[in-house]
Amino acid sequence: MASEGSTYGDIHRYEPPRESTAAAMGIVLLTVIQVALVGLFTYGMLTGWASGIGTTLTVRLIEANMFLGGVLTVIFLDLAFIMLLYRKEFLPDVMIVKKRRRKWEDLYIRQEDVDGASLADEEQLVDTIKRAVYPYYKK
Repeated sequence: MASEGSTYGDIHRYEPPRESTAAAMGIVLLTVIQVALVGLFTYGMLTGWASGIGTTLTVRLIEANMFLGGVLTVIFLDLAFIMLLYRKEFLPDVMIVKKRRRKWEDLYIRQEDVDGASLADEEQLVDTIKRAVYPYYKK
């Protein structure tokens, strides 16, 4: 479904999501893995794997910290894959017509001031410069 209009806010292109069953099962499987990994990380933090409680060797402490860091990394990678699958399979692809603005357009107060002001009326020119520098300037 695409509209022929080019006015601001018109939908230019709309592609519905695929909503495949395989993607839904993949998201459920990845969510179960996510819950298991979060449980493992929480258990490791509560039992003190990274704090060195009950260990005397520094090497075991470093290995425990590396293990918990690795589990945390896998947690965020799994979450990224869940979000990727959801965005790709369950969100529509919509392109909306937007107003294109020039980089310097925000510097001017009114549309007719885009080309600049003449030097003939200096009082108006000074007022325009004051408004461009300080937008909340009151007369």
